[in-house]
Amino acid sequence: MLTAALVLTVLVAALHLWFLVLEMVLWTRPQGLKTFRMSPEKAETTRVLAANQGLYNGFLAAGLLWSALLLHDWRVVAFFLGCVVVAGAYGAATVSRRILWIQALPAALALACIALAG
Repeated sequence: MLTAALVLTVLVAALHLWFLVLEMVLWTRPQGLKTFRMSPEKAETTRVLAANQGLYNGFLAAGLLWSALLLHDWRVVAFFLGCVVVAGAYGAATVSRRILWIQALPAALALACIALAG
């Protein structure tokens, strides 16, 4: 189960690195506009907020990779995965239900694997 947890954790980290790129680099470009279903005008007025959000996603990715690959401490991994689940649930409730499936579900599955291994 810990191998599955590790694979899922790295997947969650990779997703958050992709979110960083989308929010910090691609927000006002066609890929960002399409992904977030925004007009160029709205993207331009929200780009600083998006970049801040992207930076936080990068910190989540860093925490996940650090705790899983370098620290090898599943309690710390579980903490960061829990943060992702909470953020995903909040995003699903306030922005789009898609966030629940794209962000929260993989993290919840990784948490479940850790719990089953425990």
